[in-house]
Amino acid sequence: MRISAINNSSSFTQQKQPSKNDNNPISKSGEKAKLTKAAFIAGLGIGAKLLFEVMDGDFVVDTLGNKAGKIVDKQHRNVSKNKKTLLAIGAWAGLVAAFIGGFALLYTLFKAPNINYEGNVNAFKKGKDMDVYIKGNKVEKELYTQMNEKAKTANKEEKAKLKDQYMIMQKAKNRVPDFIK
Repeated sequence: MRISAINNSSSFTQQKQPSKNDNNPISKSGEKAKLTKAAFIAGLGIGAKLLFEVMDGDFVVDTLGNKAGKIVDKQHRNVSKNKKTLLAIGAWAGLVAAFIGGFALLYTLFKAPNINYEGNVNAFKKGKDMDVYIKGNKVEKELYTQMNEKAKTANKEEKAKLKDQYMIMQKAKNRVPDFIK
């Protein structure tokens, strides 16, 4: 006789598993992530504007171009002139990206306390709205189930009354919260 390990587990207690739709999908970390992403993108925009508009064109083209040329000359000594030009353009783009990205990071860090607070507030508001929506859906489903059971054994008068009730329920249907697209 061969004895092997149990590969799957089963429960014999008939406990109802909660549905995926019963859980509230709104979380504090998700709201904070959205706000952090928005702050970083805003920081990128402000950094680019600062680099290209506040500072004169000579700085961006000449100074960063000279720095990029020095980096390429130091790192790649025995390279053809065409390749050096391409490497210098890449180094210039890297320096510009480093400046803009650094400014975006600083802007995001500066906004961190506000992001934390707003994320908590937004998660609370949206969480309450979603809780109401989820509970409303449960009640609506239960009412439809009860109406269906009554309709199976109803006579014509009761069916007409159930039809009126069904139409009223359709008019008062649970609406999706505003923040859901």
